[in-house]
Amino acid sequence: IPGGWPPRASATVFDERGWAETLSETLRMDELITKHSAIMDKVDPKKTMWLAVDEWGTWYAGDPGTNPGFLRQQNTLRDALVTAINLNIFAKHADRVKMTAIAQMVNVLQAMILTNGSKMVLTPTYHVFAMYKPYMNGTVLPIDIKSPWYSKDQWTMPSVSASAVRGKDGVVRIALSNLDPNKPTTVSATLPGVTAQTVTGQVLTAPTMTALNTFDAPNAVAPTAFNGARLSGGTLSVTLPPMSVVMLELK
Repeated sequence: IPGGWPPRASATVFDERGWAETLSETLRMDELITKHSAIMDKVDPKKTMWLAVDEWGTWYAGDPGTNPGFLRQQNTLRDALVTAINLNIFAKHADRVKMTAIAQMVNVLQAMILTNGSKMVLTPTYHVFAMYKPYMNGTVLPIDIKSPWYSKDQWTMPSVSASAVRGKDGVVRIALSNLDPNKPTTVSATLPGVTAQTVTGQVLTAPTMTALNTFDAPNAVAPTAFNGARLSGGTLSVTLPPMSVVMLELK
């Protein structure tokens, strides 16, 4: 909830301060899960009890002209980054976090789908979920990322969020997001025990941080092919565009 309670910040009209504040708050999910897990580890060291994260996601002021009680809000490229950061954090804590639920799926809060009568549009949030879908029932892999830092005013954070999973199909997939809206970021990752010959991928980005999909322009923010990754030996080198979500497949 950028700007605090009650939600009053716009879902679509914001500057880099609004971008940085929202992503910084999103990264706090890691701290929250870490602290909850530490408490649970004291009484359940074998991790037989799951931790579920319910109704996560962004909450802004309702779209102008809509009923405030309906909590209808658009979502932008910023929300795509929020989604990717959260999914990476959940993967990191997969030994304890077994179930999560975004709030909510259609027409409410950080929705994947918006409708109006017979019209339907897929949001940037939807596309991130689709990119991460092969993670389902996979095995989380250790990944060592040396990330530069991104700062805006009082908010400072790693510019790269990442996770890696070996899918049920045996394919290793690596998710990388560049939180910096101003410049590309090149990172290298070492993947112990992973052997691969090729790397392909998809990227979700847009020219502006406020880019969004509408009924008239439903594909303004949509995944495209990504060719900014190179594999050499056991090291993966990737140049991430500004404000982007990338999903790689190593085969």
